[in-house]
Amino acid sequence: MQTDLIQEARRQAEICNACRYCEGYCSVFPSLHAERAFSDGDITQLANLCHNCRGCYYACQYTAPHAFDLNLPKALAEVRRDSWERFTWPQPLARRFHTHGGAIALALVVGFALLFWATRAIGSSGGEGFYAVLSHNAMVAIFAPAFLLPLFSIAFSLRRYWAEVNGKPIQMSDLTVALKRAGKMQDLAAGHGEGCNFEDEDRFSQARRHIHHAIMYGFLLCFASTSVATVMHYGFGLHAPYGFWSLPKLFGISGGVLLTLGCGAMALLKQKSDRDLGDPSAWGGDIGFILLLGFVGLSGLVLYALGSTPLMPALLAIHLGSVLTFFLLTPYTKMAHGFYRLAALVRDAQRKRDVSMVR
Repeated sequence: MQTDLIQEARRQAEICNACRYCEGYCSVFPSLHAERAFSDGDITQLANLCHNCRGCYYACQYTAPHAFDLNLPKALAEVRRDSWERFTWPQPLARRFHTHGGAIALALVVGFALLFWATRAIGSSGGEGFYAVLSHNAMVAIFAPAFLLPLFSIAFSLRRYWAEVNGKPIQMSDLTVALKRAGKMQDLAAGHGEGCNFEDEDRFSQARRHIHHAIMYGFLLCFASTSVATVMHYGFGLHAPYGFWSLPKLFGISGGVLLTLGCGAMALLKQKSDRDLGDPSAWGGDIGFILLLGFVGLSGLVLYALGSTPLMPALLAIHLGSVLTFFLLTPYTKMAHGFYRLAALVRDAQRKRDVSMVR
């Protein structure tokens, strides 16, 4: 199956390389046109460099019913998903969660059950706020492994990816260029800067780019909230609960709002898009992940709003259950794409640096 997907993507890439009409569209085409022949690693790199903006498809004169039958966004999307599944450890989990939204929903239910059980069985020996329901030490014991083990899995996967795409030792300049491109979501604006064609055929739109910004920065703010709270707790002896104007609360609430709105908008946007220009088999898994991530943000906001009511223990278990599920599934859902895309951008920065040195 892997060979068939890469062979089809290679066939299409060779035709695109001969045509070169889309040369300035995004990062994919300069990288594609730099080669004369494509190894499996080259195709994997192109696939992860592609942001599925679909501009090349609507500009192409060789799409169906032409005999060439080009659909490069779909071909690269299928290779991209297959690469995540091949590199991820353990593989069976990736193959399940990348394509089945129902599996994500089931995992969420299990996450809820575990946290409800923890609040009942472990409880708290005293404390304020949320710690009156589940002790701080119990939360650390549950969530530290749930955070660290997926990071190990992702690191292992990226090492496999880096070897396949013939990655070189990373210089700080490579990482800086990649982070700037990722922060601006530059490839979702395509080469012309007018946006992409994800949701409305040949009409350019910045909607997908802005929604990605909301989700990415919302997630980073939520992560910053937890990180700052950890430093305050262990570094300065300032323990939760924190007031509204504290950094953990300001980061957490603003991040939760962006995350909830961004995921809701993304789910609606995907309903408008043409599934045949992506990987149709992964559509259910994508929607399941988006809804899970949005639920993490929404449940956190509801918990904050109703945290002083008798509903707090149940809401805390629901929110923590969703966070636990999200952490554990990170290597096996669409969340992994952020790590692979950044790695692909770093590799592309290396390619550009090598070209400039030759010149």
